[in-house]
Amino acid sequence: MCGITGAVALDTRVDDSPITAASLEAMCGTLVHRGPDSAGAVVLGAGGLAMRRLSIIDVEGGRQPLASEDGQVQLVCNGEIYNYRQLRERLTANGHRFRSGSDCEVAVHAYEEYGDDFVCRLNGMFGLALWDNRRRRLLLARDRTGIKPLYYARHGDVFLFASEPKAILAYPGFPRALDVVSLYQYLTYEYVPTPRSIFAGIGKLRPGHYLTVENGRIDERPYWQLDLTPDPALAHASELRLADRLWQTLREAVRLELVSDVPLGVFLSGGLDSSAVAAAMSDLIPGQVRSFSIGFEDPSFDESGYARHVAGFLGTQHSEMILEPRLLWELVPRVADFLDEPLADASIIPTHLLSRFARQHVTVALGGDGGDELFAGYPTLQAHRLAGYYRRLPAAIREGIVAPLVRRLPVSYDNMSLDFKAKRFIAGTSRPLAERHHLWLGAYSPDEKRALLRPDVLAQIGAEDTFDALGEHVVRCAAYDDLSQALYLDMKMYLEGDILTKVDRASMGCSLEVRVPLLNRLMLDFATRLPIDLKLRGLTRKYLLRKAVAGRLPDEIINRPKKGFGIPLSKWFRGELRDLLLDQLSDSRLRRQGLFEPAHVDRLIADHLAGRRDNRKPLWTLLVFQLWHQRYIENQPISFGSDGTVAQSGAKVSDAVLGAV
Repeated sequence: MCGITGAVALDTRVDDSPITAASLEAMCGTLVHRGPDSAGAVVLGAGGLAMRRLSIIDVEGGRQPLASEDGQVQLVCNGEIYNYRQLRERLTANGHRFRSGSDCEVAVHAYEEYGDDFVCRLNGMFGLALWDNRRRRLLLARDRTGIKPLYYARHGDVFLFASEPKAILAYPGFPRALDVVSLYQYLTYEYVPTPRSIFAGIGKLRPGHYLTVENGRIDERPYWQLDLTPDPALAHASELRLADRLWQTLREAVRLELVSDVPLGVFLSGGLDSSAVAAAMSDLIPGQVRSFSIGFEDPSFDESGYARHVAGFLGTQHSEMILEPRLLWELVPRVADFLDEPLADASIIPTHLLSRFARQHVTVALGGDGGDELFAGYPTLQAHRLAGYYRRLPAAIREGIVAPLVRRLPVSYDNMSLDFKAKRFIAGTSRPLAERHHLWLGAYSPDEKRALLRPDVLAQIGAEDTFDALGEHVVRCAAYDDLSQALYLDMKMYLEGDILTKVDRASMGCSLEVRVPLLNRLMLDFATRLPIDLKLRGLTRKYLLRKAVAGRLPDEIINRPKKGFGIPLSKWFRGELRDLLLDQLSDSRLRRQGLFEPAHVDRLIADHLAGRRDNRKPLWTLLVFQLWHQRYIENQPISFGSDGTVAQSGAKVSDAVLGAV
């Protein structure tokens, strides 16, 4: 695992590299947290590659860049190639000679052997860059689901790339500017969907794609496409047989991802997905599994008892930390330290603290991410099914009885409270599926964004529609039913843009590698072709996965309801985070910034503080953006008072907000 970066001349026919050793070092220096163990760089012809390494496999001999036998092909890779041993055997038999035991070296020789199609043969998580000096050609590639990030940009006659935008920003003269269309998207999705980024001029390589730079041309192409069309053979197989096949596939995926020359463990929340991964690990290496969990003092957020129960059942060596609230809310102002794009998923805070805790004991941790997307684990899938029934009710009942009753539900600040879920359900049921799906997940509707953003900002955005980002996915989705289409959108949007980004930044911020065996290529090939009825049976989510782990996990874990990995933002905005919220969203700051309407923001805050509405999602979305903007656009660190509270910096809070306190 590492962070990679580099630059090449856009016209690769030039004789000299456009990057100096100093600029390469500056870019690479921003990625030390991703790779604290060593650094490496190479400048060859018109290209320069650099990396920071977190040593996992072949600790001593696997330093990057990695080269072909003649040194004319150079590679830097962030990630792991899990089928490297099989590939290495074939390549060695064909005459290739390896210099290290590194998993990533197979990519160099596979490129020489198979050309661009080499990337189709990789089973792994990766963002890689390969410079072919003979052809004066750069190739970037990203894994199928986007587990590992890869950004790129054009700057004059130079093409830049990196694992994180901050490395591109470190290139001399590269401008820092907000992309207002990306801001517009962020306010709805709570992340910036690929291929855009929040920075003007910086884009993300799409998952399952590779990109080449050659002779002045930039060309991006897919090498893998998600297909949720059910396999007829699977549709007619017995459930018992399919459940056993699912378990064996998961077990093999975990076996592949256990390869490591450094200590390894598993994140264990007590939910079905992480427990299934832990069960497979315990089956493969009984008595040797180290598991890690964190708990919360607030019982509506705490899952630590479930994690302890699973650990005892499986016999793992379990470590647990109960978080004091102060550890969580004191980290909030520093979230931009490891997020260089705004991401309004509040669970990044506990995910980072869990990563820091695990990093004290291991260098690699397996997690359960991806199970919700593969097996219909989100409550939104149940909501889509219920929405069909709801829309069949007469309009007089829906609009005259149900909706008014839901709006009158008392505000609760508990995690995923009834009023929070019911109000979001009612607000989205009349929309087309793709729009409804993301309105339920996100923060701001199109109408709310028009009220929030200043007219001159809206004028810059122009005709951009909130849901334009969904367009290419809706067109490419071949799934035959609405629920599979929703899963397709989850895989292409939410999984990559939110979940995997969150895990990557939260873990790499403390130099921990997190692997996701549920997204291993073996699991993808099998689970994506299952009929939707084996994923969501009635209102039972993850139907086949529950069958697959029956007897391998306690029944109360298999059948327990889903609980999100969240933090009590609603309560904290009225308490511990109140000063930070009022400072970051003060009238004076908003007017100076020129993006948001202060009066509208004041109403959001006032309604929340007075208990009239639970505005946790829109307020958190704004707060995270403000923290990002201050760090990366204004480039001003947040100041703290001696008591740990946020210094107000002379900001004046509006009377409307003060009147609600």
